Parts: sequence; C-alpha cells; structure tokens
Amino acid sequence: MKKRFKVISALVGILAFTAIILIGCTKNNDSKEPLVVATSGTLYPASYHDSKSNKLVGYDVEIARAVAKGLHRKIEFKEYNVDGQLTAVKTGKADLAANDFNISPTRQKKFATSSVYKYSFNSVMVRASDNSGINSWSDIKGKKAAGEAGTSYQRLSQQLGATLVNYDNVSNDVYLRDVKNGKTDFIMNDYYLQSLALKATPNSGLTLPSNLYFNTDEDKNGVGFIMKKGDTDLQKQVNAQLKKLKKDGTIKKLSEKYYGADVTKKPNVKNIHTFKIQSKYDGR
Repeated sequence: MKKRFKVISALVGILAFTAIILIGCTKNNDSKEPLVVATSGTLYPASYHDSKSNKLVGYDVEIARAVAKGLHRKIEFKEYNVDGQLTAVKTGKADLAANDFNISPTRQKKFATSSVYKYSFNSVMVRASDNSGINSWSDIKGKKAAGEAGTSYQRLSQQLGATLVNYDNVSNDVYLRDVKNGKTDFIMNDYYLQSLALKATPNSGLTLPSNLYFNTDEDKNGVGFIMKKGDTDLQKQVNAQLKKLKKDGTIKKLSEKYYGADVTKKPNVKNIHTFKIQSKYDGR
C-alpha cells in the first residue's frame, strides 16, 4: 500500500511539473505582452501627433500597429530622440524602433532589421530667396547644418565641411523656422518628408533644389524597423507580418495616405548624386 502511494505521488509530481513547463512554453510562444515600440512622435509624416486629437499617428506608426495586430499583441509606444530609440532597443526597453530608419550597413552590424517598407531619396532644404548660398555641393562648406546628432545627414554634412547645429527631437516647424531666419542654412533629410513639410507650411520661404537630390551608401537600401541584434524570433515574426501587409495592399494604402505616393517602390528620379560616408564620420 505504501509502495503504491509512493508511485501515485511520483506520478502526480511529474504531471504537475510537466504542466508547469507547458504553461511556461505556452506563454513564451503566444506572448500576450505588448509590443513596445520606440519612436519620436515629432517626425511628420512617419511618427507625429495629430493636431486635433493629439493621437500618435504616421506611416511607420500605423505599420507598427498593423504588425502588432497580426501578432495578436497590444502595442505600446515610447517616445525618444534617435539616440534614445536605438538605446531602448539595445537595452531591451523597446522591442523595435519605428521612425523612418534607414537599413544601413552600419545599423545591420549593430541591430536586427526588418524587410524594407519604404524607398526614397534625399534632398537639401534651403532658403528660397538665395538657396542659402548653396548652388552646388562644394557650397555646403562653412554653412550651418540643422539636424539630429549622429544621423547620416549630419555625418554627411560634417564630411562636406558644414558646421553642425544639433537639435534634440524637436518638431518640423522649429527646423523650418530656424533655416528661414538664418539661424541655420540647410536641412538634409528624406525628400518625401521635406516636400510634405513644405506643403504643410506654404509660407515657409524654403525650397528643395532639384540639383541637390542625393543618396548615400547608408540609406539607399530603404527604410524598415530596427530590432535588437540576435532577436531572430521577433525579426521573423515581424517580417512575416510585413509580407502579409504588402500582399494585401495595406502598406501601399498607408503610403498613399501619408505620402501621397507609393513609397513601397523605388523612385524613378534622375541625376541623384550618391555619396559614400567616410569611416571617420560613420558613427551609427
């Protein structure tokens, strides 16, 4: 009788232990934890707050929401500057960063990246009255470049001899105002972002000269999400959702909503100058 009791007790113990393991596995494989996304909330139209509702919206933001929905996970956004977003991903405070991040060779060495969901090219925003004295690439030397520290745009500006004026996660109107009043001379950034910013502020007094369109080796491959290096499970899950969203037309619809163009395809623009960012400026 005692022997039989011991056997039953042992079986109960094994079953209980097995149940604990299965519960743990189920939790890991079907996570109900929210997908934490680092973004800026100040980059129109990729990630910004709607002026009426103050809701966080934008192309990258809506794609992240669609991905989370496909993964059956809630989503939580945390707003930082560029450095803060990348640090949040590195330290595990965020699962991914969504903020018009170029899938550059430098970033791919330090992070896991998603498949591309946006293609573009770059432009230089200057004062319309005199092009801020910038009529060719050599004229950038000595001029004041507005941007966020460590971005490929500021690194290229420095490489071309400009004086850097760095901002910390400010909205577009601050950048535009400072170029207009001469505090800075130019802004390098994505063409679609800049053209939409000018459209939203028709009296900005700024322009995008077509002879100053460019790409770099850091941004020619397109835009995607940034994730922690080695997080291959999340990377596969996110890419699977992006594939579905491209196939069913969701991403194309979002691009037309926010950019007024299909940015899922490479733009057909001639006379784009291509720069290689030198290693001593290649900080990110």
